[in-house]
Amino acid sequence: MSRVNALEDAAVSAAPKSVTILGATGSIGLSTLDLVSHHPDRFDLNAVTANRNAVGLATLAKKHGARKAVIADPDCYRDLLAALDDTGIAAAAGPEALIEAAGEGADFVMAGIVGSAGLSPTLAAIRAGSDIGLANKECLVCAGDIVMAEVKRHGGALLPVDSEHNAIFQVFETDRSEAVERIILTASGGPFRTWEKDRMAAATPEQAVAHPNWSMGAKISVDSATMMNKGLEMIEAWHLFPVEPEQVHVLVHPQSVIHSMVEYVDGSTLAQLGSPDMRTPIASCLAWPERIHAPVQKLDLAAIGQLTFEAPDLERFPALRLARECLNQGSEASTVLNAANEVAVAAFLARRIGFLEIAAVVETCLQKVSRKPTSTLEDVLALDAETRRRADELIAGGRITA
Repeated sequence: MSRVNALEDAAVSAAPKSVTILGATGSIGLSTLDLVSHHPDRFDLNAVTANRNAVGLATLAKKHGARKAVIADPDCYRDLLAALDDTGIAAAAGPEALIEAAGEGADFVMAGIVGSAGLSPTLAAIRAGSDIGLANKECLVCAGDIVMAEVKRHGGALLPVDSEHNAIFQVFETDRSEAVERIILTASGGPFRTWEKDRMAAATPEQAVAHPNWSMGAKISVDSATMMNKGLEMIEAWHLFPVEPEQVHVLVHPQSVIHSMVEYVDGSTLAQLGSPDMRTPIASCLAWPERIHAPVQKLDLAAIGQLTFEAPDLERFPALRLARECLNQGSEASTVLNAANEVAVAAFLARRIGFLEIAAVVETCLQKVSRKPTSTLEDVLALDAETRRRADELIAGGRITA
């Protein structure tokens, strides 16, 4: 027996780790299920959830042997029941059922619901003491202080799934954080990295979601195109790691091979490298504190030939500037940033506004929305709702200056 196989056999001798996947039909959920299917002796699938894709959810539940399937939209419950008829898989529907499934205490919960909709179920999983694979950066952007306080109170691990934060997690010396000079989030630059602003103004949703390196959902792909995703990641990084805002930096790296770096006071810079495949950071979280085999293309640096870097252009990509300002202003500003961006991206995908108007909507909301201190989840949700209302009014009125 090889040493690798011996280690794998030793790891699976314990009881399988129970897993719940929030957002199972999305790209993160599907990648997680792929890894679970490759290690059936290590993982036991408790529940899978989706927003409205009842047939797709039922198909995944049956294929991977989930005990429960939950659809967030109650109008889709009948379709889910029909698709699961005679399978023995429990079915439920509605926001409360989603929160209940998240809080059942699975060993590991993949928080893969996009946007602020993932906040309540993720908090339920944290309060149940589960280890969390956090693929929803908006949770920390919207309510980072509340989320991190709950993690500390209930004792589960918060494991970052975003490739950038996962890279930092792998090389950050938490016990010696005072030795960290800065953390450097790498960015591909998205599909419009070399485009001039006039050309970007006419960009279509199809062009914006065509990411050069990663396979992602529409919303996060547009965020990559505006570089808002990197702005949100700066805020998320500040919550995840013991650093000051000025220690969080962004570097454009078009090849997406170096996923992020940590620079230390002695001049050392530690980086995590890998092929651009989300199954690598997901595997890191799913098996933590161990490692499992992931069926990903191994990195071939000789074939790649060279790695290049450049500073981000804040004039063409103002979302980064806005996020930096919010990082320095506090959590309420970040809540407004995220809510306005979600509304603006949805409007762009629906062809109601132009590409450059996404950041303009966000900036106007940051200027216009009144911000009171948010100490509870209810406060955060109220500010989120007010921002969405103002953003919708702004878009409907056509009063946007990019």
